Amino acid sequence: MTGAPASAAGGSGATPAHRGGKLGAAAVNQAGLWNIANILTMVRLLLVPGFVVLLLHDGGYDPVWRSFAWAAFAVAMITDIFDGHLARTYNLVTDFGKIADPIADKAIMGAALICLSSLGDLPWWVTGVILFRELGITLMRFWVIRHSVIPASRGGKMKTLAQGIAVGMYVLALTGPLATLRFWVMAAAVVLTVVTGLDYVRQAVVLRRQGLAAERYAAMEAVTAAADSGACPGAVSAEAGAGAAEPVRGSRGAAEAER
Repeated sequence: MTGAPASAAGGSGATPAHRGGKLGAAAVNQAGLWNIANILTMVRLLLVPGFVVLLLHDGGYDPVWRSFAWAAFAVAMITDIFDGHLARTYNLVTDFGKIADPIADKAIMGAALICLSSLGDLPWWVTGVILFRELGITLMRFWVIRHSVIPASRGGKMKTLAQGIAVGMYVLALTGPLATLRFWVMAAAVVLTVVTGLDYVRQAVVLRRQGLAAERYAAMEAVTAAADSGACPGAVSAEAGAGAAEPVRGSRGAAEAER
């Protein structure tokens, strides 16, 4: 409909200038959904039910089936590393990826923790602490997203790695020294989970205060500028509202830069 193949339109990223421009842009965006980063995210989402079935097969105590479950969990963790990297490196960031990627992360980790606790391999309080932290930080990101984006810290990345290793060791039917080692790895993961969670809370509070202060300052500047120019009260209010809304648009643009 745009006079060019969808693949060509997707490669150039240009919006057709003729009357079918809007339709062409929609086709480009639709084609952009099927990129390697999003496909890896979809694979990770599909692995979640498969992982649960493998882990709980035959009562959840068959070492062979738990090895299969570990393989599925390992693939999910590996794709988690690569899909975000590919999206940022090759400009494959999409709205679907920004929503589905964190959902896939929480889904595979949450499924593993809940299954392990239901089997009696992992205390429920450990599962509760990790899931509370992950869900709480996700909600907090939405709380401050209109002001700024909370960047992923080095501690947060270490937390994710520690959680993945610890949960993977619990998925395997380990005994002896390795079973003792996985306890300490999980303990380190829990400590990192709590510490980084508190740090994210601190960052969120600071960013929200700064964002609110910036909005108030922008509104005051708009009112002052309008008053100096002799604008009518209606124009002053409109300009103040536009000034206050500007940080919001900027923050959303920053949020769209991350997957």
